[in-house]
Amino acid sequence: MKHLLQLEELGQFGLAIFLFIQIGFQWWLFPLCLLLPDVSMAGYLINSKIGAWLYNFFHHKLLAVFILVLGFYLKIQIVEFIGVILFAHSAMDRVFGYGLKFKDDFKHTHLGWIGKKS
Repeated sequence: MKHLLQLEELGQFGLAIFLFIQIGFQWWLFPLCLLLPDVSMAGYLINSKIGAWLYNFFHHKLLAVFILVLGFYLKIQIVEFIGVILFAHSAMDRVFGYGLKFKDDFKHTHLGWIGKKS
């Protein structure tokens, strides 16, 4: 099941690349900005509850889809770009096994524990 889910996330990452190409930004902006959503991990400097909330907020695909659709609807390319980056980043994270966080520990995710065999 784990590999099937990873394959699904890889497909979503591919979709994000396709969408990025459609909005017409320079190609180098995609890899440059791909890790920006991880700035949300700074919340862990305060405590694990705030860290998990911020991380989950910026890594939830519904937020990414909402922002992307809003950008398409309003015809604002930078908003489309932000939505694509959030979506691509979340899919990429899940390909590598980094899921949404529980508030007890950074390594405790909805996909299991990071670093432990499943």
